[in-house]
Amino acid sequence: MQDDKFNNLVSLKTLLSIEGIGPYKIFTLLNKFKSFRNILSAGKSELMHTDGVSKKLAERIANASKKVDSVESKVNSELNLLRKLNCKVITYWDEEYPELLRNIYYPPLILYLAGNIEKCDQTGVAIVGTRKPTNYGIQQAEKFASELSKKGITVISGLARGVDSYAHSSALNSNGRTIAVIGSGIDVIYPPENARLFKKISEQGAVVSEFEPGTKPDAQNFPRRNRIISGLSLGVLIIETKQNGGAMQTAAYALDQNREIFALPGNVNSPQSEGPNLLIQKGEAKLVLTAEDIIEELGVKLGHEKKTEKRTRQIALSLFEEKILEALGNEALHIDIIADKTSMNTSECLVHLLSLEFKGLIKQLPGKIFMSV
Repeated sequence: MQDDKFNNLVSLKTLLSIEGIGPYKIFTLLNKFKSFRNILSAGKSELMHTDGVSKKLAERIANASKKVDSVESKVNSELNLLRKLNCKVITYWDEEYPELLRNIYYPPLILYLAGNIEKCDQTGVAIVGTRKPTNYGIQQAEKFASELSKKGITVISGLARGVDSYAHSSALNSNGRTIAVIGSGIDVIYPPENARLFKKISEQGAVVSEFEPGTKPDAQNFPRRNRIISGLSLGVLIIETKQNGGAMQTAAYALDQNREIFALPGNVNSPQSEGPNLLIQKGEAKLVLTAEDIIEELGVKLGHEKKTEKRTRQIALSLFEEKILEALGNEALHIDIIADKTSMNTSECLVHLLSLEFKGLIKQLPGKIFMSV
């Protein structure tokens, strides 16, 4: 790893170790101080003049420089382990970071990878469902994954028992790409019987985790994992799950992230069909019978973005970012006006404004005024 990337990773991990620091605070601090090094070398009074940074948080950040040596030692050990595992770590600011995931509300700032994420994976569809599928569920998971793979669409899932495993395996058997998002460290394979599947996925796609090596697959990790599954995808297909199943959490994240939701209808007397049938009934998911139904609905997105001379069309944007750019037009507007025009609260609006600034599409002027560039 290059020295500057190594130093940035150490600084980022140092900041994330501070209580009260998450992606939103990181973006806000970077917007003001321009680099991780500047943040960690800033004084308490200067930090307190940053939006959302209280006196206590400013004190924690100012004292964080004392942790850097121990964090650096830990990062060195982590990188040595990753090299032995043939894995790597990337951050939100690296070119390899998935563009679709970059645009979700709470993006993971650090990802651990076994394998590689390619540009073609931007046309990915998630297939998720119960750990205990019926024969019908198994058959349909395999059918959809195979048909999507043969169209060059990456199949994304969670490496769990049941629907997830059948979807991954079918994609591999169809010589397609597949991405598994796990709820443990990249060196902790769960369930253990999926060790061979893990290896095949890393060779023909990628296994992804936001958790540090050594992290056990604790229950609280999986909801966080689910937001990444939907975040990496253009759409999410739900195949058999109970109303309170984990796949329904993924569907909820997909809805928040403005992703398409698809559901396979099932037997009304089968508990495994409760979730997809409910999503269809509530109008939150499109009923699908074949992979062609998904391809037709996603349309242009699966053919990549239409080519245009405008830079904004060459960069993947979330719905919220598109709304902000439309609201700005050729004007320079105060954040309160932008928030009002886009029907967002100020905090939410700032997150998307900072994301657009990192992409080089807008710039901030004094007084919380923003304009397109």
